[in-house]
Amino acid sequence: MTRPGWAGPEPAPRLAWPIPAVLGVMGGILLALGVWWGALGLLLGAGLAGWEARPLLALLTLLAGGAGFTSGRLVVTRPDALAPWIGAQVTLDGQWDGQFLTLAAPRARLALAPKPLARPGRLRVSGRLVAPDGQRTPGGFDQAAWLRAQGGLLLPTPTAVLVAARVRASAREGGVRGWFRRGLVAGLTQRQAALMQAIELGDRSDIGREDFAEGYAVRDGFNRSGLAHLMALSGQNVALITFVLVWALGWLGWTPGWRYGVPAALLIGYLALVGLSPSIMRAVIMGGVALVALALGRGKVDAHGLIALTALVCLLLFPLWLLDIGFQLSFLAVLGLTLSGQVAQRLPTRVPQWLRLALAATVLAEAATLPVIAGTFGQLPLVGLPANLLAAPLMAVLVPSGFLAGWLGPLAAPLNQVNGVLLDLLLWIAGTGGRFPVLTWGTVSAAGLLAYGLCALAGVLWLRGRIRAPVALGVVLASATFTTLPTLLRPARELVFLDVGQGDSTLIRLPGLTVLADAGGSVNSDYDVGGRTVVPALRALGIHGIDILIATHADTDHIEGVSSVLRALPVGELWIGHDKVGDPVLDTVLQAARERGVRVREVRRGDQITASGATLTVLWPPGHVWSTADNDNSVAIKLESHGWSTALLGDLPDPAEALIGLGHLNLLKAAHHGSRFSTGDALLQQTAPADAVISVGRNTYGHPHPDVLGRLQAAGVKVWRTDQSGTIRWPIP
Repeated sequence: MTRPGWAGPEPAPRLAWPIPAVLGVMGGILLALGVWWGALGLLLGAGLAGWEARPLLALLTLLAGGAGFTSGRLVVTRPDALAPWIGAQVTLDGQWDGQFLTLAAPRARLALAPKPLARPGRLRVSGRLVAPDGQRTPGGFDQAAWLRAQGGLLLPTPTAVLVAARVRASAREGGVRGWFRRGLVAGLTQRQAALMQAIELGDRSDIGREDFAEGYAVRDGFNRSGLAHLMALSGQNVALITFVLVWALGWLGWTPGWRYGVPAALLIGYLALVGLSPSIMRAVIMGGVALVALALGRGKVDAHGLIALTALVCLLLFPLWLLDIGFQLSFLAVLGLTLSGQVAQRLPTRVPQWLRLALAATVLAEAATLPVIAGTFGQLPLVGLPANLLAAPLMAVLVPSGFLAGWLGPLAAPLNQVNGVLLDLLLWIAGTGGRFPVLTWGTVSAAGLLAYGLCALAGVLWLRGRIRAPVALGVVLASATFTTLPTLLRPARELVFLDVGQGDSTLIRLPGLTVLADAGGSVNSDYDVGGRTVVPALRALGIHGIDILIATHADTDHIEGVSSVLRALPVGELWIGHDKVGDPVLDTVLQAARERGVRVREVRRGDQITASGATLTVLWPPGHVWSTADNDNSVAIKLESHGWSTALLGDLPDPAEALIGLGHLNLLKAAHHGSRFSTGDALLQQTAPADAVISVGRNTYGHPHPDVLGRLQAAGVKVWRTDQSGTIRWPIP
């Protein structure tokens, strides 16, 4: 019998229908991509509906899975309009948006390499069409996967890259976008304009060319200080602009219907202005729904249901966004922010409420995105919290002020005098914060993701009072222990031949000894192979420092990247052979070593180091005489471990390679990228290797030469090539 005046316990809130539905969509997309465990998403969504005894919701989840599968298959199986021209020299006319060239006939989009300096607008460009590369180094950029994720049901997927792109003609972008862009940059310096376009339009093409100092790019500063998200359009932009609009319309006395309805409608125009991206589309949908609810007097909407609904719409239109880093970061960050109020309540009450909320939001956004940031970029900023707290008030003024400058067009120069000061302050924060140390991180494995998930679940349960703090802390410590133990108990023993294109970079990993021989380079190009290929690969492999860094000889394709490695990671010693006076590439390397306080050692034949049962011996150069040809002076080393041996010969030519006393080798690293002047018959007879590795990329030198391949085949040697296999990892006994 129910007592009068008592209504009984309050029923538990029901699960918002988009939550199981979006799990079904995600599962369907993964199944469309051939990922069998995508079925778990369907089962989880249907299971949640079944837990609440809602059969119709379970059916909806399965239908959503079918919709996700269909959407994914439509995008994946769409015919490639550019396929007939792959490998051909072409001249194309299209619309350049700073990221992709869009063609009218055939209807297609493609990337350009290198990116042209031309402003967005009409572009005529020539070059050779090639298929995009996949991930070729640990932690490297998977261009093919990234391009696949940029298309959707209503937008063509970029399927090709125009390499050696040369601009033949260009016309500046017109219309509203052209007017808006001119307003953004009016009266600003080159660096200020580049940052303004990144903040307001998400266009990072220009900022990517800016440096704080030699070897210290502006984008690196933002990344290392935890401010990279400021240069990507996100919910912050939408929230700030919408807040100003709502406040202004309220100040003018507009009724709630108009006060919230007009900004909701304008968000569609904003999306058309800045273009589609996962983060901005998420923010526009969420902001639009919330504004419409307020305009209709419906009050606040369920946060988790709104997030799920937004993800569902995005994924049905752009199914491969599921694998896009931007999509993952955007939704993980906003999920973390939903806990801001609960975290703020646990902070000391003597701290002002606004500061508690700011601290909670910053920490939660960083914690929620931790596995993606760590696994993708190989580093975690240690100054992210103070840097974001300092940058937040600047962005609160700069985003709406810059938006207004865009609408003023060329008339915005006076306003941009103020914006320029704010931009300089933001650059100073990023430049200063970027000089602080970062926590390097390796690739996050499935076990690591599981451990992170358990820690996140424990944290949420603690916040909601379901478990006590010691239990949550115990889960974190146990997860950290079990993910760390394997590498401690069984440290790596391997050779890693990094795919650096036409160049050389080889990593030797032994317990207690890490050696990097060369770090690649790019002849006649400003592409930083060391900073953008080698360093991310080292971080992805869990390399936190290098004991010995070897610059074999003064060739750009071998040692240009060494400078970036020296600046990015702690290095014990730099080994060189010939200290060639006046060589610009080697001088830059030695200058970087001096700046970092790294000891430079000129090695000679007979120098030796041992570690973990392995011996590394220098076989060349002898040091008493030098050749005028850099290749002849290459540092050559032999590695021996428990009866197994290999050798790295730089670009040492024949006959010198056969005269240095290599003896038998199990694995030969072919000198000079397979040049016909190396890997001679005498060397092969002496070493009798079972396998040979050739580090080579696209080139005009004819590497590897058919004669070399013929000699290796005749000797019964199996050949492994980085241009065919990507990075090659070889165990050391």
